Amino acid sequence: MPQLPKPEFTLIHVKVPSEVPAQIAVALGKTGIPAGLIGYEYRPLNEAVFLEGIVEQGLVAIATSGLFGRVAVDVATGHVVQIPKVDSARAPRLVNSDLGSFNQCVAAVIGRFPFYADGYGDRYEVVAEELRNLIAGIDEATLTHNGFWETFCDDVAMGDYEDWDS
Repeated sequence: MPQLPKPEFTLIHVKVPSEVPAQIAVALGKTGIPAGLIGYEYRPLNEAVFLEGIVEQGLVAIATSGLFGRVAVDVATGHVVQIPKVDSARAPRLVNSDLGSFNQCVAAVIGRFPFYADGYGDRYEVVAEELRNLIAGIDEATLTHNGFWETFCDDVAMGDYEDWDS
């Protein structure tokens, strides 16, 4: 398997179209978003997308998540949320309380990488628990059941990021 690049934490600014509500456009401009994470659970869009009809005041998608999902900012609350599928009737799941704490969590996870450098097998769950504590220490709201960060940590516990450590 080819060597995958070591992740680095970098903030970027996405294009923000005029239909994006002003408070979210300002927040995206001031805060920025991570250029990536590890794996494919978060990949930034080149341009933010205003999504109406999912929640009352709309969402602003900033990234893809998995095959069909999106990571977005809730216009009403400023929370960063995950939408499993854009056309899904399922409610968005909380990722972080705001863009700043999302950026801090991504930076902390990337800073803890490589995950499995000290060994394999029995270390998977230990590393996942370290990440859960690290993330929860930044933003207590992050580890919701079946949420973005909990799922990410579960994947770490199963060794899913072993190939990135090579």
